[in-house]
Amino acid sequence: MTSSTWNLYLTPATLAEALDLLAEYGDDARIIAGGTDLLLELARGVRSQRVLIDIARIPDLATVRLDNDGWLHLGPLVTHNQIVTSPLAVHHAFPLARACWEVGAPQIRNRGTVAGNVITASPANDTITPLWALDATMTLVSHRGPRTLTCAQFFQGVRRTALAPDEFLLDIAFPALTAQASGAFLKLGLRRAQAISLVNVAVVLHWDGNQVRQAAIALGAVAPTILRVTEAEQALVGSTLDAAAIQHAASLAAAASRPIDDVRASADYRRVMVEVLTRRALSVLHTRRERDGWPATPVTLGPDAAQNHAAAPTVSAGFTTASPVHFTLNGQPVSVHHATGKTLLDVLRAPAADGGVHLTGTKEGCAEGECGACTVLLNGAAVMSCLVPAPAAAGCTVTTVEGLAGRDGQTEAPHTLHAVQQAFVTAGAVQCGYCTPGLLMSATRLLAENPAPNRSAIEQALVGNLCRCTGYAKIVEAILSVSKQSQPS
Repeated sequence: MTSSTWNLYLTPATLAEALDLLAEYGDDARIIAGGTDLLLELARGVRSQRVLIDIARIPDLATVRLDNDGWLHLGPLVTHNQIVTSPLAVHHAFPLARACWEVGAPQIRNRGTVAGNVITASPANDTITPLWALDATMTLVSHRGPRTLTCAQFFQGVRRTALAPDEFLLDIAFPALTAQASGAFLKLGLRRAQAISLVNVAVVLHWDGNQVRQAAIALGAVAPTILRVTEAEQALVGSTLDAAAIQHAASLAAAASRPIDDVRASADYRRVMVEVLTRRALSVLHTRRERDGWPATPVTLGPDAAQNHAAAPTVSAGFTTASPVHFTLNGQPVSVHHATGKTLLDVLRAPAADGGVHLTGTKEGCAEGECGACTVLLNGAAVMSCLVPAPAAAGCTVTTVEGLAGRDGQTEAPHTLHAVQQAFVTAGAVQCGYCTPGLLMSATRLLAENPAPNRSAIEQALVGNLCRCTGYAKIVEAILSVSKQSQPS
């Protein structure tokens, strides 16, 4: 996926530099963090900015913190996986943590940010619904000063927000849930993972003993923006969530929804599912089962919980079509040319004559982050290289499937297969082979993260890797065999 709409890529080292660049370029510029939404929008013509301002090198923007007033704050570089692994977020904002866990695949969650999800402003984006139920605010900054908006003020329609061209989303904040509060997030998609919501529901309840003191119900993918169902919320106040109260609130939620017919579902089906999901969410909160199924140790395929967002050392730089991009590839320094307007996948596969490095093991299957065939390791984290701008790799380390042999920590012989590669051969896990490089990279990262994963962890790790030959049984068997080798006898 190559987008020719952007031809200048800027990497400010400070917030002040970023604001200067936004003021200078105005409508021509767009902030990029993970890029998992923005690169697709550029490729599809939804946006046409020629200047991308990459904020990943600005320090202190990837923090999750609780202030003295009991508010939780998320910086603009906080990724979905960072929320999933943050004790603060899981404890004080569980509906948001659950929604982040439902976003895409581990490779997407390692790059994609909550702020990016918010700015994209699709009513089907999973994280916006719990943020609305949590009464979140967005603080925007520019040379004109800061301003803080509620969700209702910030979101103005499908993919439309109040963000001005010269503004920067600096902070997302909301009151942290206390011990007297609980929340749930439920999502309906057409498949178990990598699914856009047909409907999603977030519910937050504040309790006075066994009675509901305050309620928030937010619905996603059933209107141009997220819906807060005030009638249903008011109906719950004072109730003990008996079956009649739950059904009444669910019916009010369904009546308030304004879904559309599209290729994925009819409006009538969505309306029915609003009632079903609202009823289920209230039921699990009534029985305190909202955390059922939450993994004790979520699989991230990231380097560690504190460094899920792959970023190079802090340095200001600018890349044009003539600027070389220097990074370390499979342990060796490389330079790629004509990288602006291209993805990391593009330059990995391109011949040297076209400015690339011509390593074709990394495959392009969908160019949309849906299949995982292009998975590589960027600063140790598994990412979809089709959704990483090539200049974002400047100063970083990149590992592709070509770099696995002889690098499993057991031997440095350059032609010795990595233990995972050998296991795929032994188990017959390779069929057509097109998906295999991405699967090998995900499996390798999983085993580095957890040397002895069980079947459930392996399945979590591979949700972003599509095997069109349906060879998953042998693939899982191969990874389990390596896992068993690592366990003491």
